Amino acid sequence: MATEPSVSKLRVETNRNGSTTAEEQLVAPVTPLPKVDGESSLLARGDSASGSWVIAGNGELLGDFSGEIECAGMLLVGKGATVTATIRCNEVTIAGLVRGNIVALGKLRIAPSGRLEGDARVGALVVQEGGVHQGVIRVHPEGVPEEEPVLAEAPPAEPAPASQTPVDRVRKFWGEFF
Repeated sequence: MATEPSVSKLRVETNRNGSTTAEEQLVAPVTPLPKVDGESSLLARGDSASGSWVIAGNGELLGDFSGEIECAGMLLVGKGATVTATIRCNEVTIAGLVRGNIVALGKLRIAPSGRLEGDARVGALVVQEGGVHQGVIRVHPEGVPEEEPVLAEAPPAEPAPASQTPVDRVRKFWGEFF
């Protein structure tokens, strides 16, 4: 679901003397949070839950949750929500606090009030000004792999001969550059 940014107008009504003026200024574009349409699961503001939550459609988290979340549609973590969970879903929008790792097959969006403390593997990434992320994000535009690739381990380094002095090690090191 693509939403177009809107431009808001601000009307200023007073000046230094207390008299009114009619001045209009354009305010920076605002991208609204996506609406979760149709059937959706909801954890209301003020509610808390824990465990494993499997959502067949879209989901909205406005309260506190801890555990695991698997969502077939779009997941919205609302402003003021606190989530400590491993999340796997199609799309995620974070406007609250998420502590945990995320796999989003589509887009991960961190709103201005959003904060992600954990790692993420995503198909696309949008971090709006003010959004915060602490961790590692891997963006896979070609599609998120099912499993995290295992990096090949480097072969063990050969031990330095005991007769090698620090000067010999420096010569060997600098010899590679010259």
